[in-house]
Amino acid sequence: MTSASPHRAPVLPRREIGRSGIHASLFSLGSWHTYDRMPFEDAVAMLREAVDRGVNLFDVGVYSAPGMPPVFTDVIFSGMVRAAGLRRDEWLLSSKLWLEAFGAAGFRPQLETALLRVGAEHSDLVILGDLRRDDLDLRDLVLDLARLEDAGLIRAWGVNNWSASSIQALLDIAAREGVAGPQIAQLKYSVSRRSIPDGAPFARLWEQGLGLQASDCLEGGLLAGRTPGERQVGRDPGDIRERIIADVPAFSELASSLDASPAQLGLAFTLTHPALTTTLFGSSRIDQLRANLDAVDLVDRVGAAELRRLVEPFWADRDAVDPEGP
Repeated sequence: MTSASPHRAPVLPRREIGRSGIHASLFSLGSWHTYDRMPFEDAVAMLREAVDRGVNLFDVGVYSAPGMPPVFTDVIFSGMVRAAGLRRDEWLLSSKLWLEAFGAAGFRPQLETALLRVGAEHSDLVILGDLRRDDLDLRDLVLDLARLEDAGLIRAWGVNNWSASSIQALLDIAAREGVAGPQIAQLKYSVSRRSIPDGAPFARLWEQGLGLQASDCLEGGLLAGRTPGERQVGRDPGDIRERIIADVPAFSELASSLDASPAQLGLAFTLTHPALTTTLFGSSRIDQLRANLDAVDLVDRVGAAELRRLVEPFWADRDAVDPEGP
């Protein structure tokens, strides 16, 4: 069992995931191609420190598909939890469910596989992957998720990069059926990609109690100063990545003027969104984790309104994407 870290700092605040009654830490940790790039003992120490600092939500998806090379970062996470001596009530599991695999048996087969791999009996939150199929009945999804909740396999659910109108349809279906609807939307949100979470279509969803999980906040590390091509980066709505890369020197200069790192400034910006529940990031070093968590202090020191004003010039997807979303 790994002992608690000597690094002491304020514990992160927590916010409710939608109206689920589940409270998540202001920052959450992702696992996509992360733990399989770290020495196991370092990953365990980082997990222990994250929990000591108040992080309680961990996004642990099965990022593989038939015909693709096997991946193991979620399996490694199960070993990390055990080695760190964590009780199940100390952390929340967020799992991904892929619509490509939704069939006659619903989501249950892939969820049970995901839980087996991560060593858990239930997922506190499940996030539905991108909506790329046009042959799905959204009512089938809502009712299937309600059955999983009734079976004790999930506690709440949300969606990843869905359009505002599709999410509204889910909410309307859930209300008609008398079951729980989506509680959170995981969206790309950064100083560069703001048009969708900050736009009018999603504002109407935030007013109904939907929460925001900000993701891809540092553009795969590019906004933190990582060299382009150094690691895999997600898709590029609006084809604005070259503009983002060109903005990095000025963005880094602004961060320095605020006595912060570019990563801290990028993460701090996400915390200024009024509907934010949690900001998701990946970390592969314990010093990186500590620095990222300290981004909360930057918001307190500079102020949310002033931070948003300062980063306005880096809004790269303004008028480049439809605020309605994918």
